[in-house]
This record gives sequence, C-alpha cells and structure tokens, in this order.
Amino acid sequence: MIVMLLEKVPLRLRGELTRWLVEPRSGVFVGHVNAMVRERLWEKCCKARGAGGIVQLWSTNNEQHFAMRMSGDTTRRIVELEGLQLIQVPIQPGEDIEEGAPAPPDMDKKP
Repeated sequence: MIVMLLEKVPLRLRGELTRWLVEPRSGVFVGHVNAMVRERLWEKCCKARGAGGIVQLWSTNNEQHFAMRMSGDTTRRIVELEGLQLIQVPIQPGEDIEEGAPAPPDMDKKP
C-alpha cells in the first residue's frame, strides 16, 4: 500500500497521479503499486512539484511496518530516532507552549 500527500503542487501533477492512485481527498492519494512504480511516481512528483511539497508513505517489513520520505516545502519534517521515523512539528515564531506542559525534546541534540 502507498499513500502520497501533495501540498501546493500543480494541478496537472495531481491529475497524472490519478492514473495510478485514488484521490479520496484533495492532495491525498492512496493505492497499491509495486516498488518500481512507487519509485517512478516519486521521481515524477519530485520533478514536477514546483514550490510545493510531497510526502510518500508505503508498507514495508520493518518495526513500524511502513517507511516515509518527504521532498520540498512541507509543514513538518521526518526525524529518525533510534531506528524509528517520527514526525516533528515545528513551533512557529511567537507560538507559546501551553503552561504546565513539558517542553518538547530537542530532536537535534545528541545524548
């Protein structure tokens, strides 16, 4: 299984992906393709994304049972921690953390 999330990409790219995947919601594509098609779709999206961003997730045989990658201007980023892929949501300038809530860990800091 494969999931692709497209943010701020040209409409023609979304139209091309509908040949291979189903678009249940705007910018969200889901389907079942082999590894070669997955790689070619990734390459096509990376070349045609313009100023947008792409996230691709697919089933694989690892601890999490999936892998993911990102390209371009996405609102989040992938952080690898002890072999696990996690998503880091950046705090916007001027945004406060709720009172009493612990500060988020610094993922770039090495123990």
